[in-house]
Amino acid sequence: MKSFMLLADCLVILLAAVAGAAPTVAQITHSEFQAVNASGEQTYNASDKVILEGILLHNPAEMLDPTPDDTVTQLYDISGQWQCFFQGEGDDHAGTAVWLGQLYSNLPWVASDGGYTDEEFASELARLNVAQFGPGDRIRVTGYYLSYSGKTNVNEQHNKNADHDFRIELVRRGVGLPRPEVVILDELKDDNDECIFDPTRQTGGERYQARLIKIENVFFAEASDWGPHGELVITDGVKTLPVKLGRGCGIYAGSNNLTEPFDIIGIMDQESPNLTDGYRLYVMNYDGNGSVLASREHRRADKPGDLNLDGIVDLDDIDGLLEDWLK
Repeated sequence: MKSFMLLADCLVILLAAVAGAAPTVAQITHSEFQAVNASGEQTYNASDKVILEGILLHNPAEMLDPTPDDTVTQLYDISGQWQCFFQGEGDDHAGTAVWLGQLYSNLPWVASDGGYTDEEFASELARLNVAQFGPGDRIRVTGYYLSYSGKTNVNEQHNKNADHDFRIELVRRGVGLPRPEVVILDELKDDNDECIFDPTRQTGGERYQARLIKIENVFFAEASDWGPHGELVITDGVKTLPVKLGRGCGIYAGSNNLTEPFDIIGIMDQESPNLTDGYRLYVMNYDGNGSVLASREHRRADKPGDLNLDGIVDLDDIDGLLEDWLK
């Protein structure tokens, strides 16, 4: 009997040790992190937390609205949200989103006290100190993760406890935005205008997910929803692609002055319960230039050296550089 009790005590101690064990952490590539199977489901599970490095692609404030409101009670309404995308470098041909929400408690599987108050959420944003990061900075992100609608995000796993906080560190400021990859709709859509899904991530929307891309010579098939968070559709005359607008200050009713055809630069995103479709281009801002739907930073990344953003790298850009230097 005494031996049995001793064994039971040892088992309790062992289970307590396992429960209290520190989470495993691994530094991996975006490509490893975003790997999927034939059904589009995430396959990475080698560690509890991950460390990823890459180039921040946009100003997070231009994507989702972080304004908190803890009076919201509607199911699935998270209220304040914050998100950024950063992209792998070199052979790491992938990217990842980092997401933070306020009212996890409005999700049916989270306890009623599992959301942030307005003050707590403001403190979380201050803890991240997001103002220190800008497009083109190299950052390092450490945190837990969950899959969401076809991609794997770094997040808090809907848990506001401090032990689930993710961390963002500045590795090097001003590395520069990657030049947008030129993609045609034939690479993203099949002959039936359906999304091309390739679990090896060598072709289709999966290859460009969470990366900065450019699509040339398109026009609007549908643009009536132009405005902050608007949902549009572009076409090359045969195939189409959804476009999601952010909340940059240049996107407002009446600011659509794009002529046809135009080019578009944004981040390839995916949101689909099917996990194998739902690819769209996310454009955070528009500077009103009339020919390229993109934020100013993304237009500048497309043609390095084109300081006056007239689409041509010439002596006028050198004059502008000298004038700025003299100031």
